[in-house]
Amino acid sequence: MPSRLDGPLKVTGQATYGADNNLPGMAHGCIVVSTIAHGEIRAMDLTAARSAPGVIDAYSPFDPLDLRTPNTLFGETWVPLQDKEVTYYGQPIGLVVAETYEQARDAAMTVEVTYHERPALTSLRDGLPSAEDAPPSRDGSPSTMAILAPGVSSIEDALEAGPVVVEATYSTATQNHAAMEPHSAVAVWDSGALTVYSGNQGANLQAMELTEALNVDPSSVHSVNPFVGGAFGGKARTSVAAFLAAAAARALDRPVKVVLSREQVFTATATRAATIQKIALGAATDGSLNAIRHDSWSATPMDRSFVEPTSHSTREYYATQNLAISQKMVPLNIPPTTFMRAPGEAPGSFALESAIDELAVALNMDPIELRMKNDSTAPLGKDLLWSGKHLEECFRIGAARFGWAHRTPHGHTDGDWLVGLGTATAMFPALRFPASVEVTLRNDDTAEVATSGADPGTGLLTVLSLVGAESLDIPPARVTPRLGDSAFPPGGMSGGSTGTASAGSAIMIAAAQVIDELLALASSPGAPFEGLEVSYADGRVLADGQAMTFGELLRTVNRSSISAIGSSAPGEELTKHSFSSFGAQFCEVRVHKWTRETRVSRMLGVFDAGRIINAKTARSQIIGGMIWGVSAALHEGLEIEENGRPANADLAGYLLPVNADISDVDVHFVEYPDTLHNTVGAKGIGEIGMVGMAAAVANAVYNATGIRVRHIPIVIEDLLP
Repeated sequence: MPSRLDGPLKVTGQATYGADNNLPGMAHGCIVVSTIAHGEIRAMDLTAARSAPGVIDAYSPFDPLDLRTPNTLFGETWVPLQDKEVTYYGQPIGLVVAETYEQARDAAMTVEVTYHERPALTSLRDGLPSAEDAPPSRDGSPSTMAILAPGVSSIEDALEAGPVVVEATYSTATQNHAAMEPHSAVAVWDSGALTVYSGNQGANLQAMELTEALNVDPSSVHSVNPFVGGAFGGKARTSVAAFLAAAAARALDRPVKVVLSREQVFTATATRAATIQKIALGAATDGSLNAIRHDSWSATPMDRSFVEPTSHSTREYYATQNLAISQKMVPLNIPPTTFMRAPGEAPGSFALESAIDELAVALNMDPIELRMKNDSTAPLGKDLLWSGKHLEECFRIGAARFGWAHRTPHGHTDGDWLVGLGTATAMFPALRFPASVEVTLRNDDTAEVATSGADPGTGLLTVLSLVGAESLDIPPARVTPRLGDSAFPPGGMSGGSTGTASAGSAIMIAAAQVIDELLALASSPGAPFEGLEVSYADGRVLADGQAMTFGELLRTVNRSSISAIGSSAPGEELTKHSFSSFGAQFCEVRVHKWTRETRVSRMLGVFDAGRIINAKTARSQIIGGMIWGVSAALHEGLEIEENGRPANADLAGYLLPVNADISDVDVHFVEYPDTLHNTVGAKGIGEIGMVGMAAAVANAVYNATGIRVRHIPIVIEDLLP
């Protein structure tokens, strides 16, 4: 199986990320951030900063850069320095530009800010009384909805009718994307045109937002990001660094680089919101679910720009006649919240799959048996059946490979370690975004596949070459994939686990078009196959017992290349079926009998995600998600103090797993290409690996210790006897 095409460049340090671009005459900017969580800036004294060595200029809301609020497919995107209101600690409020970064940083520390401070609300629990109904979910469903069987007047009546009821409250912590590459940008203007080098999840989308923010013609903005050092949703929108670098470069008429410090990444960029979720499950004694209630509260910034949708995916997991869900938001003086790997599904599955495990305990029933007994054939309230679902096979294979038959209800001991097994269901919607791809055939018998999308570690660059080669019937080594440039056709956003399905479908269309044009050229007047019936196979044009490679043909007719752009988007399939990827997560934990240290010793994920284009990169994507699930369960949590200041806004205090935390990880795919979803047959894998894993860890901890922890991350204090 092919390795990642970008792998050698990355591991040898030859890959050029946004901040690696150094241009002649380049200046450096350092952002100034607020030191209060709520209030108004009364004054900013930039005198010392402007007179500091090497400083070129400094900007504030009193002396702002020329920027406007863009309104694109994401809605409005906040841009800094445009007003004096402060709504969270660490909000960007100024920029100092100097000859070197160190000069800019030191000068920024001299900026004196006077505030009119107001009371701040930073705790989700304290803010619950002020909760508001969330806006409709991404599929248009209302924030509150109920499905009741005939004759049932309320979800409470349905729950009371069941002989077995479990009800509990679960919570998840604030998380930061913590990508290895900090948010950064290098901006340069030339003859009124802007080029920005900045890691993001869609070059054309960044170009759109910069176009509106700078109030310039779209043709004058060029966004470049061939390499992205991690994103996970945190680089979907244009960063503060890119807005400020672009505006400062225009004001100063010289290139400007802005790189966030690691601490600034924790506040000046967006996070995953903290959540509180209440779940009630009612079942018959045989395990049949009669009622599900899932009420969720999500922290949201004061501009209410994003809500973590933790309750709505509950409609998709299990069959029941009675369902009630609600999603509320709690506006707080916290940094922005946004998409983060498996938004909604990851924290939502922790609550739901923990509750299912609790129900299995109450019923004295195997957790896998309970899940399969209530397996869904379609999302609740939606008549469209799944296009394909092989979850039962995932659990069957996973149980056999993991040794689930040896699990006991109370775990077992191994010396001083308490050992437990846990499991959970994983689901993530199979989506596609509109995407366009250009396929070019060259006269040297090579091809190019180009789109403006991004590969922030997903392996999409390699997938482009593989799907391109298959569609053109030539070896992958002869295909050059191109990504990360807004000059290429718009390739959508690298997000929502959509890259392969979106770009792959467009490649197949473009390849068919360019082959048709090649054949028309081959049989045109004066061409080698004039007037003949021509066909195409193995990279060659065939007619009347003769054959020419496409390169030979192009050379013969004095053409250097021929190209076509193919576009694809979701269509009528959405009216015929429901689409999702599915998985079964398995986890073994070891809890030390005396210290209560918790170690994850084994993990296995078995997934039904359609056709797997590249098993090596797909496996790596899933492993990354599973490790992140362990991280959510046992490590990650951004602690926000009462005054709004993050207590652990660095990679020393914000805990992430290292090699010693992760032992044996195994991944298996059951491959059933889903051509009802798209012509490639692939479904998303980027996010489903994280879904359910935190619950599997928590369920394994319960199996080992008998202690049910209903919040993550789980810490030693939670497991003290």
